[in-house]
Amino acid sequence: MKTLVAAPLTKEAFAPFGEVIEKSDSQSFLINNGNCRRHHALAQADVTGEGAEVIISIFEGTPYALPHVVSLVERHPLGSQAFYPLGSKEWLVIVCSDQNGAPVNPQAFLASAEQGINLKRGVWHGVLTPLDEPSDFLVIDRGGEGENLEEVHVQEDQQFQVVLE
Repeated sequence: MKTLVAAPLTKEAFAPFGEVIEKSDSQSFLINNGNCRRHHALAQADVTGEGAEVIISIFEGTPYALPHVVSLVERHPLGSQAFYPLGSKEWLVIVCSDQNGAPVNPQAFLASAEQGINLKRGVWHGVLTPLDEPSDFLVIDRGGEGENLEEVHVQEDQQFQVVLE
C-alpha cells in the first residue's frame, strides 16, 4: 500500500487544487467603530448550473485514526466547496489530480485549526478528515438542482494511507 506523508498546508502547495483560507497575509481592515477586524475576501465561491445557489452549512466530522487509509474520493463538478474548522485541532486535506475523469496522484496536507480550504470545482478530494476528536466545520458550497457529487471507491490495490512525519 502506498504511504503519503501529509505535508504542511501552504497557499503555494495547495494552489492547483484551490485556495487556503487563513487570516495571515490577508487584506484586513477595521469595521464596527474599530471594534472588529474584517479579513476580507479570503476565498471565492464558484457555482454553476440551473438554479445554483451558494449555501452555508456546518458539518460534524468524526475523527480518523492514523495511518488513515483512503478508500473513497469525491468531487463536485458544479461548485467549489470550502471548509473552515470551528474547533482547535489539526485536520487532514487529501486531494488528487484528474486524469481523463479519474483521480490520480494523491496528495495530503496537514491543516492547522486556523486554516481552511476552498476546493476548486471538479477537484477530487478525500472525505472530511478531522484528527483526534469530533470537530465541526463551516462549509460553503453549492445547493440547487443538478448532480454535484461524483464518488469513486478506490479499489483495494489502489488505496493509500496517510501518515504524519
